[in-house]
Order: sequence, then structure tokens, then C-alpha cells
Amino acid sequence: MKKFLALTLTLVMALSLAACGGDKGGETTPPPADDQQQSQPADTGSTGGDESYNISVILKTTASEYWGYVVAGAEAYGKEHPNVTVTVKGATSETAYDEQLNMIETDMNNADIDGYVIAPLQADMVGNMIAGQKKPIVAVDTDIDAPEVLSFVGTGNEAAGKLGGEAAAKLAKERGWEEIKCIEIAGVQGDSTNEARMAGYKAGIEAAGGTFLSDEVQYANAVADQAVTCMEAIIQNHPEGIAVICANNDDMAMAAARAAAASGNENYKNTVFLGFDGIQSACNSILAGEETMSVCQEGYSMGYNSVDAVVRALQGEQLDEFIDAGASIVDPSNAQARLEELQGYLA
Repeated sequence: MKKFLALTLTLVMALSLAACGGDKGGETTPPPADDQQQSQPADTGSTGGDESYNISVILKTTASEYWGYVVAGAEAYGKEHPNVTVTVKGATSETAYDEQLNMIETDMNNADIDGYVIAPLQADMVGNMIAGQKKPIVAVDTDIDAPEVLSFVGTGNEAAGKLGGEAAAKLAKERGWEEIKCIEIAGVQGDSTNEARMAGYKAGIEAAGGTFLSDEVQYANAVADQAVTCMEAIIQNHPEGIAVICANNDDMAMAAARAAAASGNENYKNTVFLGFDGIQSACNSILAGEETMSVCQEGYSMGYNSVDAVVRALQGEQLDEFIDAGASIVDPSNAQARLEELQGYLA
């Protein structure tokens, strides 16, 4: 009898172990096929699970090429993850403060939204507005100094600006400038991203032995038509020419370059016009010999990775405080390759 019971127990245990092994093997999900272009964001492993998520993405604006890449990246995440609904919106311009605040207030009170990606026009105001929010919030492009924000996805703007300033000063020397002076055509006064880029430009120019004329910064509210007016004022004040004109974005840098060319002042023919963003129009302008170079930030990756970060937070993952999208310099040597890469994002 004892032998029979022992034999029975052994058989039951063997069957139990076989069943556990079979369930484990049956539940293993093979990794998704890698059909992404090499230049696109890498798969972080977040799939959103089986639960459905509704993510609100509120940007500074959607009315520019750069922000179009952020939109494309955010929407691409939703397309690749059918259980994640991504809704993207933005203000009509980067000075439409109340419009964006109204968008944020509306979505913060929407019970159907599970998490938020925000690129703030006024970080302080947005920080106050999101106070007490328990749903995950990720800042993109511009950080928000608030405990509710779990992570910032973007460019290290000061470091990237320094990279650009150093490259511009070096090229200005190669173009024959003996005195490296730089004037910035800036974006919106008080904007934290603008201030960080300005600090970076200044550090880069000075590290290369140049002079950043802080007292002559021209604010153009991040738009091209105002940048033209600013450049005309610079030419009037400095008919002798300036070695480097840096701008807070490519639209302003291109506008400044065109204004200098239209002025007929030959002292600006070797000026280095440095922009920021590395967008398609900037690549075309660089290839055409107008804008000289640009600091590239990866808007598509920012959009994609910011949504991914919110989903990972919803799944219980702890996020890094800063997710760096990276930066590089585009100039005539690599502008064509950069152009083709960007065209692929919007195809």
C-alpha cells in the first residue's frame, strides 16, 4: 500500500511540473519584428500591455515644421501600439499663452485621460495649474519645475547651444574673421528654453575666444518676420559686419540670412548664421548657401519617447528625471543626409 501511494505521489508531481513548463512556454511572446528605420527611436520594450490608455499631448504649437516632427513621433507611438490612443494639440503660436493654458485646464479635468505630455509655453504657470495632479505627466522640449512631472524628454539646450556656439566661432575664424563677435536673435523673452540656448551660445562663443554681445540681444518672439526686422537693426548698428548671428530657431536664422543678403552689405557675406532645430527647410537653406549651420534636436524622438514614458509610468515603471533626445550639428557636409532622414519621418 505504501509503495502504491508513493508511486501515485511521484506521478502527480511529474504531471504538475510538466504542466507548469508548458504554460510558461505557451505564454512567452516573441519580440516584435524590427520594422523601424535605423534613425527612428529604438523600441524601449513598452507595449502598453493589454490595458487601454488615453494620452493627451499638448504642445507649444503645431504651426511649425519642428513641432510637426514632435507630432509625427507622438502619433507614431499610437499607431504602433493600438491600445494607446494619442491625442495631440497645440496653441496657434508660441505666444498664445492663454490658449494653451485653456487646453491644459480642460484636459486636466477630463476623467477619460490617463496621462499627459506637455510642452509648456509658460512653465511656471503650467506648474501651478498641474499642482496636485495624480496622473502621470511628462514634460517635452521644455521642462516644468513641479513634483507632478515625472520626467523631462528633450534636448540639453544649454549643452547643445554651446556645441553650436563653438562650431560657429570655429567656422567664422576659417572664413577670415579676426574678431569673433556674436549677436543673438532670440525667441520669447523669459522662456526657459530660449534662456538655456542663449546661455549655451554665449558659453560656446566665449570658449572659442569670441565675444557674445549680451547687451545687443534682439528678441523676435520665435517668428521669421520679426527676425527680419531684428537683422535689419543689427546691420544698421554694425555696418562693419558681425562674425556670428545665432538664432533661437531655424526660421529666424534663415530670415536673418535672407535679410543680410537683401541688404547688399558685403560685410555680411561671410557671416555665420547659426540656427537651432535642424529642420528640412534649414537643410535646404544650408545647401543653398543661406543659413550656415544648425544645432539639430530630434523632435520626432521627443514626441515618440515622451508618450512612451507616460505609458511606462502607467505600467508602474520609475522614469529617469531626464531623457536626452541628443543633439548634433548640421552643415553643408551632412545637410543632404539630414534632409533625407527628416523626410522619412513624415513619409
